[in-house]
Amino acid sequence: MAHHPPPPALSQAPLAPGLYVVATPIGNLRDITLRALDVLAAADLVLAEDTRVTGKLLKAYGISAKLERHDEHAADRATPKLLAMLAQGARIALVSDAGTPLVSDPGFRLVKEAAALGLPVFPIPGASALLAGLSVAGLPTDRVLFAGFPPPKSAARRTFLEELAGIRATLVFFEGGSRLADSLADMAAVLGPREAAVARELTKLYETVIRAPLDVLAADPRVQAPKGEIVVLVGPGREAEATAADADTALADALSRLKPAEAAAEVAKALGLNRRDLYRRAMEMRKADR
Repeated sequence: MAHHPPPPALSQAPLAPGLYVVATPIGNLRDITLRALDVLAAADLVLAEDTRVTGKLLKAYGISAKLERHDEHAADRATPKLLAMLAQGARIALVSDAGTPLVSDPGFRLVKEAAALGLPVFPIPGASALLAGLSVAGLPTDRVLFAGFPPPKSAARRTFLEELAGIRATLVFFEGGSRLADSLADMAAVLGPREAAVARELTKLYETVIRAPLDVLAADPRVQAPKGEIVVLVGPGREAEATAADADTALADALSRLKPAEAAAEVAKALGLNRRDLYRRAMEMRKADR
């Protein structure tokens, strides 16, 4: 018999009317917030990507709620009715099968239109495969671009990756197990041997994180059609070294505003070049202008 955690004491505070965007566990059922349980228990309606998946979560915590399917197919038909309910003071919770709704999941149209009508929309944050993967990848986190699912065909995927190649940020993708090896091979071909990580089955029994350059990952036997949910994270590429022409262009601009020493310092910081060399070049440019 499956063991379920005992339901915690739920809040007795009344739930305000509005649309609640509720994060749910990406694997381990214990990764749900107490506030999320409060909202799910008190909501007049819970919109679920798959009512069977959400039904299991609610049952595990002893919560009885009215469930309604809200996937990509149902969204267009149901949105006008849901907006009318919200306008009349309903309390509606939106969940996906796992993680935070709208991150590669349905619900965008409902949130957008509710906000456009001035109806209250509340975030109930929690589990996210995107953030969980980023937290353990060992890659820079100061700038991050979530790119979702790459196209399934190689030609379209390479075009898609080429558009991202120049972005100086850690790139995060979701990918299916059957396409993982081919996707990594295309990433290695287009993006080069960047540091990367593959995170599989995060928070679950067979959680695995593999860290290596893209070309090494693509050849790793562990990425050949693995099962489960997968996050691929790719570090930013190395910035191309500035040329002499780049330095002259930047110096000319800086000299129009600053003294040579100040111009050299500004350009050195911006382009990562030697300040003394830039100062000498700035003095040469200043003399040539006289």
